[in-house]
Parts: sequence; C-alpha cells; structure tokens
Amino acid sequence: MDENEISYIIRGAIFTTYNALGPGLLESAYEVVLCHILLEKGLTVKRQVPVPIIFNGMKLKVGYRIDLLVNNLVIIELKSIEMLAAVHHKQVLTYLKLSGIKLGLLVNFNTVNIAESIHRKVNGL
Repeated sequence: MDENEISYIIRGAIFTTYNALGPGLLESAYEVVLCHILLEKGLTVKRQVPVPIIFNGMKLKVGYRIDLLVNNLVIIELKSIEMLAAVHHKQVLTYLKLSGIKLGLLVNFNTVNIAESIHRKVNGL
C-alpha cells in the first residue's frame, strides 16, 4: 500500500474513533482507540516513536515523539485542544523532515466537525 491508500484507511478510522468517543477527551484516549482500529484493519502501528535530531553527524535525543506511525509511511499527530495553532502544523512538517517520511496527518479531536479537523501535510523532501 502507498501513502494515499493508507491515509484513506486512517481517515475512516479517525471518523470511527470520533463517532465512538466524541470530543473533549485527552489525546491519549484517541491515540489508543485509533491505534486499536488501525491494527484491526491490518496496518502496522507504532506509538510514541522517538524523533532524534541529527546535528553535525551526531544523533541527539531530545524527547520529541511521533504520536502514531503507520506502516512506517504515515505520521499521525493527535491533538485535543480548543483550536490548532500554526505551530501545530509546523510541528508535523518538522517531524516529516526529521524522519524522512512523506505524509503526515494532523488531527484535532476537540471539534464539532471532525472532517474539517483532519489536515494533510506533505514533506517536500
């Protein structure tokens, strides 16, 4: 499967998660449920994947973590906040750049319309 096929399955799983839980919970609740649904659909999912920074040829551990990494091809960054800020979009783009991954999804579950709260980000590589 390529990134587009995986992201289609992810979007469906996001809708299922949102319809089951609704808005207003902690990110961790959405993370565990979304992970479970994606695993049921046969995808490989890693949670809280460390993102090191390579500086002057050295790998530095700084505590950044990708919420979900699906099939080693798609990053999912989960939020459950009042409103996304520009920094949240930049965060996903930076994770894409640091990891070399092409596609990321930024999702805010604290919303009345989940369809408008899924943001697709592409790494220009």
